[in-house]
Amino acid sequence: MARAPLLQVNDISLTFGGDPIFDDLSLIVQPGDRVALVGRNGSGKSTLMKIMAGLIEPDRGERVLAPGVTTGYMEQDPDLSGYETLGDYAVDGLPEGEEYRIYMVAEGLKFVPETRVDAASGGEKRRAALAKLLAAEPELMLLDEPTNHLDIEAIQWLEDRLKSTRAGYVLISHDRAFLKALTRATLWVDRGAVRRRESGFDGFEDWRETVWAEEDEARHKLDRKIKAEARWAVEGISARRKRNQGRLRALSAMKDERSSQIRRQGTAAMELESGPVSGKRVIEAKGIAKAFGDKVILTPFDLRIQRGDRVAFVGPNGAGKTTLLKMLTGELAPDEGTVQLGSNLSMAVFDQTRAQLDGNATLWENLTGDPLLGVSGQADQVMVRGTPRHVVGYLKDFLFDDSQVRAPVRSLSGGEKARLLLARIMARESNLLVLDEPTNDLDVETLDLMQDVLGDYDGTVLLVSHDRDFIDRVATTTIALERDGKATAYAGGWTDYQSQKTDITPPVATPVSTPSPVKTKGAEKASAGGLSFTERKRLEDLPTLISKLEAEISKLQTLLADPALFTAEPVKFRKASDMLAERQETLKSAEEEWLMLEEKNSV
Repeated sequence: MARAPLLQVNDISLTFGGDPIFDDLSLIVQPGDRVALVGRNGSGKSTLMKIMAGLIEPDRGERVLAPGVTTGYMEQDPDLSGYETLGDYAVDGLPEGEEYRIYMVAEGLKFVPETRVDAASGGEKRRAALAKLLAAEPELMLLDEPTNHLDIEAIQWLEDRLKSTRAGYVLISHDRAFLKALTRATLWVDRGAVRRRESGFDGFEDWRETVWAEEDEARHKLDRKIKAEARWAVEGISARRKRNQGRLRALSAMKDERSSQIRRQGTAAMELESGPVSGKRVIEAKGIAKAFGDKVILTPFDLRIQRGDRVAFVGPNGAGKTTLLKMLTGELAPDEGTVQLGSNLSMAVFDQTRAQLDGNATLWENLTGDPLLGVSGQADQVMVRGTPRHVVGYLKDFLFDDSQVRAPVRSLSGGEKARLLLARIMARESNLLVLDEPTNDLDVETLDLMQDVLGDYDGTVLLVSHDRDFIDRVATTTIALERDGKATAYAGGWTDYQSQKTDITPPVATPVSTPSPVKTKGAEKASAGGLSFTERKRLEDLPTLISKLEAEISKLQTLLADPALFTAEPVKFRKASDMLAERQETLKSAEEEWLMLEEKNSV
């Protein structure tokens, strides 16, 4: 016997002072459903989820929850007022004697229940809300961006937890890898309507493009029919004949249908332009180390970054990714070692806290001035890569409408704040782009566009992110930081790093450009044969790395030899081509390093 749906939303309509957000919308969530809820920023995903949770009443329609079904909703900004600690908030509502459930999930989420609410960051509060939901074990979980502010280890723990649950859940997330791993159905919010597809997020983008192509074809047919009927109306009718009056009414109906069709929201008009070409060597760090009191952030580490490199920094929260980034860019001095910046650098920074934005100032003021520094922002124009643009027009490029231009930044959503900061960064020329958690709160389409923009950027990119898919698409080198302060460089993105970490024990550090082995204390003491200990170890490990690279190159060349690949799967073809070029360059560097060390060893 079929079980009743957990939740039904029937014929709902909702308007917030303007055009309807939803009109006659219906959907069903079945027991055991694992649903991705996707759509553009501003399309109404979070609003729909709040309707599903019973937190917002629609103007019309009904929400029907099956008798006895329990639901849990994880919101983006939980209200913790009235609680002393995060643990007090998280255990509230649990049956007496079952508070231990919070501590079972706290470790996986890296959530500290003893943290005082008044001292907790936004990320810690979100983790408390997620812990509260998971500990309650409802039959239906509604999760709004649960991976924001989680590091990759916690995201993987959450993935495993959700894979093992028998509860149904609906997920909003920008993290492609997370959605692909967990979902078996997709709800797509698009222009006030919701489409359902009985397949997970993995095929969503192809489905979306197919739907849009069908819409475009139907719209073109309607346009052609209206044009033909309009010509007939002018040239060939007798208005007195009854059947012609019916045809005129049909023409009017077609025009009404065409005018009622809602145009798809465009993508932000992102564009990066490199400034003057930097020197070939962008950053060279030698033996840099850092500690805060007794906590070691980084043990001695060497790194050379050259023009055009795309370097991702990964690791648990608190491992020191942002600290290392600040040392490499000269914002923070290392305790030991040196950092040398290359010549002619023009740096643009995207910080994860959005601290460059003044929440009390308007979008206009933040774009044309710097309210945080007391610089007035009242000009009508903003210089965009050397060309004056009107403020309103430029903000429209980033999907802001007229009503938002004079609104305070604090009224924006997380995704809108990210787009505004990108608008500031992209207005100026740069040749070194520093991106600290840029993917938080951005929708899939904007992430796609950012990936394309970075692919066309001639400068150098330093990236901190927990988005595994985005790292795979952008990075040519991944620096992995561990909690013991060790940093290791790997060729490629996140998947490549995982493969190399698994295949090679101990991991072989692959420098970004010119080989530069990681130093440890005492590494400069020469051993027999004229090589230091580190150099001798590197000489022993290089043949394994060279063989692995040769095997990967052979596989990629075989893949690219398929003449149908470029036409059938252009994204896969481009990624394979990029990987082939990167591995060939890494192989060349590894062979040159082996030859240099071998010659030194024979002296």
